[in-house]
Amino acid sequence: MDTMQLSSEIRTQTGKGSARKIRSAGKLPAILYGPEIDPIMLTLDFTELKKALQGRSAESVLLNLRIDSDKKGQSKKVMIKEIQRDPVKRDYLHVDLFEISLIKELEVDIPIHLVNTPIGVSEGGILQHTRREVKVSCMPDDLVDKIDVDVSGLDIGQSLHIGDISFPSGLKSLEDVDVTIVTVVAPTIAAEEEEVEEEEVEEVEGEEPKSEEES
Repeated sequence: MDTMQLSSEIRTQTGKGSARKIRSAGKLPAILYGPEIDPIMLTLDFTELKKALQGRSAESVLLNLRIDSDKKGQSKKVMIKEIQRDPVKRDYLHVDLFEISLIKELEVDIPIHLVNTPIGVSEGGILQHTRREVKVSCMPDDLVDKIDVDVSGLDIGQSLHIGDISFPSGLKSLEDVDVTIVTVVAPTIAAEEEEVEEEEVEEVEGEEPKSEEES
């Protein structure tokens, strides 16, 4: 997988007011940490970060981070540990970056991307994608954006499991082989499952709150 480029600057001011000013200028407050470095407060370019993440899962992107300070620069290989978002607007608020070692294995969640249309769906079945990520271990250079899984051979009533995946070279699954990824179910079964879920929701909504004596 290609390493995406991301530039940053050292920041010294903290607090909500400072963070608002940074975001209003089209940038993002961030922090970099790791097992062998002290935490470093940074400012990232929002547009550059958004471009690096376009079409990718944030947790599986390898970044070459350039840190500019006092006309000097240094580069570090990092991954995104967490992106804090506004709970309503979903805007980016803050980014946590983690420095990685190029000689140590990573444990990451890789998105599962389904490829092709199952036979069973063509015959009226319904595809249920129950597991969308798989935890793997790999060296940084072996990291991939996603794992493609061909589901064209699935008929109604058939499933694919973690053990059925052909993992790219260098990736080792950390999951139970029997975990189901995707199933093709008959339309009647899918309808029955939806009815059960709706009934459960109605029961919960229809429950009367207990009095203090009952609780």
